[in-house]
Amino acid sequence: MSLTDALEQVTTVAAANADQVDANGAFPSAAVDALRGSGLLGLILPEKVGGLGAGPSEFTEVVRELATACGSTAMVYLMHAAAAVTVAAAPPSGMPELLSTMASGDSMGTLAFSERGSRSHFWAPVSRAALSDDGSAVKLRADKSWVTAAGYADVYIVSTGSASGVAGEVDLYAVPNSVAGFTVVAPFAGMGLRGNASSPMTIDATIPVASRLGQEAAGFGLMMQTVLPWFNLGNAAVSLGLAGAAYSATIAHAGSARLEHLGQSLSALPTIRAQIARMGTALAAHRAYLNHAAASVSAPDDETLIHVLGVKASANDAALAITESAMRVCGGAAFSKHLPIERAFRDARAGAVMAPTADALYDFYGKAVTGLPLF
Repeated sequence: MSLTDALEQVTTVAAANADQVDANGAFPSAAVDALRGSGLLGLILPEKVGGLGAGPSEFTEVVRELATACGSTAMVYLMHAAAAVTVAAAPPSGMPELLSTMASGDSMGTLAFSERGSRSHFWAPVSRAALSDDGSAVKLRADKSWVTAAGYADVYIVSTGSASGVAGEVDLYAVPNSVAGFTVVAPFAGMGLRGNASSPMTIDATIPVASRLGQEAAGFGLMMQTVLPWFNLGNAAVSLGLAGAAYSATIAHAGSARLEHLGQSLSALPTIRAQIARMGTALAAHRAYLNHAAASVSAPDDETLIHVLGVKASANDAALAITESAMRVCGGAAFSKHLPIERAFRDARAGAVMAPTADALYDFYGKAVTGLPLF
């Protein structure tokens, strides 16, 4: 099956279930099952482990199309991809088959980074691993927040302070859902992305040291060098997929809705056309920036860091503006759920407050371009 065909099959399922997923706050199980059988869970993993070997440009296109169909499905997919590419960068020695099962769709992954104690500063867990007496295992005890696919993922990439006890040192561990000690604290009930099961979890588990990704204290580097670029690209793509869905629905509504007393459609009004034009040009500009950032991650240079920092924040803000314009153009038809616009409007609000938040990224961007250290 070609990538195009696989993506079309998954987006068809995701779109067909999107309204129900949103209305019921239900995990998008049908779309995730379609993803598992599509090969797309291995999109950016190496071919030698059964992946498709695609790069950032293909990745952002897939995520954007998924988000156009269903924002919740896109976020579940994004978190799996971020987890998978991190495992690929530093496979845990004690789990030699993990990467191949993530590529095949047998294991869906997610990240468990943010903690209640450090909130959106995901890079700074307040939990700390404790090493067993013989050094073969670690005890993890953490209160994690906003774990996408909580209770549904097959493997969690968990961050924690290193057992070394050195301040600022972080370790990442791959923890299967079969390990005792994972508890979903409460069901997710959000304003938008209502099906992504982004719930708080408590972790109280003992796992082998060989489940660690990379060497001791390698976690912070993996977060910054692997997770951040792929997550920011993907999150920007989610924002622009949602914005694109709202834009398309706005055009269709403006062309079909009639002002019968004037004998014309909404699109005959200059003010409506101007709003649509602003939406379209903003969407095109931010898609171009995303493509540029993806190309830069593929072939890193001196500008890559600022693109990684800027692309999520700018796309998040663009989605806020575009979906708000869509609501204003379509008025009561959007507000009353006759159109898919209000769902995109609500879903788009998540990106800017999702760690790393847009405001934090703008601050980091400013530091980077003025020569200041990020941390």
